[in-house]
Amino acid sequence: MKLHEYQCKKIFAAYKIPVPRGQVVASAGEAKRVAEELVGRVVVKAQVQVSGRGKAGGIRLAKTPSETEELTRMILGMEIKGLPVRKVLIDEAVSISRELYIALVLDRTLGLPVLIGSPDGGVDIESVAHAFPERIVRIPLDPLYGLCDYQVRELALGIDLPKEYWKSFTSIAKGLWAVYDQSDAVLAEINPLVITLDHRLIALDCKMTIDDNALYRHPDLNEMRDPDVESPMEMEAREYGLSFVSMPGKVGCMVNGAGLSMMTMDMIHAYGGEPANFLDIGGGASADKAASALKILLSDSHVQVILINIFGGITRCDEVSRGILRVYNPTSMNTPIVARMVGTKADEGLKLLRNTGIITAEKLSEAAEKSVQIAYGVRNEYID
Repeated sequence: MKLHEYQCKKIFAAYKIPVPRGQVVASAGEAKRVAEELVGRVVVKAQVQVSGRGKAGGIRLAKTPSETEELTRMILGMEIKGLPVRKVLIDEAVSISRELYIALVLDRTLGLPVLIGSPDGGVDIESVAHAFPERIVRIPLDPLYGLCDYQVRELALGIDLPKEYWKSFTSIAKGLWAVYDQSDAVLAEINPLVITLDHRLIALDCKMTIDDNALYRHPDLNEMRDPDVESPMEMEAREYGLSFVSMPGKVGCMVNGAGLSMMTMDMIHAYGGEPANFLDIGGGASADKAASALKILLSDSHVQVILINIFGGITRCDEVSRGILRVYNPTSMNTPIVARMVGTKADEGLKLLRNTGIITAEKLSEAAEKSVQIAYGVRNEYID
C-alpha cells in the first residue's frame, strides 16, 4: 500500500526527520488561508500516487496567497495519469543549494533491507541507476542490528556529503530506518533530501510503501488507503478476506491457494488466453467466502468466463460448491462457469454442480482449454 506525500511527511516528522512546514487542503479557500499563515512563497503539490506530477502541471510555485488560491483551484480540477486530484499539499518554498537521494528498500533477492543513496537527487533514480550505476551507493543491512553509525558514514562519503552535515544526516538516516522498520515498510524514500541555502537538511519530498501483509499490525496506516488507486473489486475482496488482483484478461479465476492460482494462470496462458485476475479464496474456504468471490468475478464486465479450480485439502469441495450455487442462476447469468475440483469431498462438490449449467472438468488442462475457447473463441493445443 502506497502513501501520499502529505501522509509520509506527517510520519517522518513524528520521527524527527525535518520536513517543510505545510498543510494538506481540499479547497482553494483553505489553500489561501494556509499560504497566509506560512508567509512568503509556497509550493502547491497535487496529492496523487503517481510519478511525473511536476511534468503534468501538478506542482506549482505560488508567490502570493491569491496565486496559491488560483493554482489550487486549477490543480484540484485536474486528472494526472487517470487519477483525480482531490487534495493538494501547501508547503513552504525552500531555497535549494543541492539535492540528494536516500532510501531504504526491501531487496527481495537478498532478502534484506538495503540503504540506498545518490548524489543525484530530485530525478528519476531508476534512470540514474541505469545510466550511471557508479553514482548509486547500496548498503545491505542486517535487520537484527538495524542501521549502524558506520554505515551512515559510508553512505555520507559515497554521496559526497560535506562533513558539517554528517550529524544531521545521521539523525535523518536513523529516523528513516525507524520509519521503515516500525511501519513494516518495503520502501521509505526521501527524494530529494536537500541542502538549503541556509545550511539545513530537509526532506523535500518523500514516499512510503507498506507491506500489505503487515497492515493488520497497523490499523492507523490501513486507514490511510486511497480508494482512488484501488478498484472497487479489490476493496470488496479485502473486506471478505480474499487475495485479489485485477488483470487485463478475459478468464476470471477463482482458486484456493496462491501456488495453485499461479499454476492456473500459467495454464490459461499455455492455451493462448489471459487471466482477468488473481483470486485466492484461501485454505478452508467457507461457502460464504466462495459466494463472495464469485460475486466479485461476476461484477467484472471484462470477464467472459469464470474458471474455478479447487484442490480440496482442508478446503471441502462440497462447501465451495454450495457457495457457488448461492450465487449462480443460469436464467439470469450470461457468464459461463467452468469448474474443476479434486481432493476432499470433490465427488460431492461436482455432483452438486452437474446439471446446473456449470461446465465441469476432471483435469486443469481440460478446464483451462475450455475456458480459453469460450472466452476467445479459439482452440489451442497445449504443448507439454
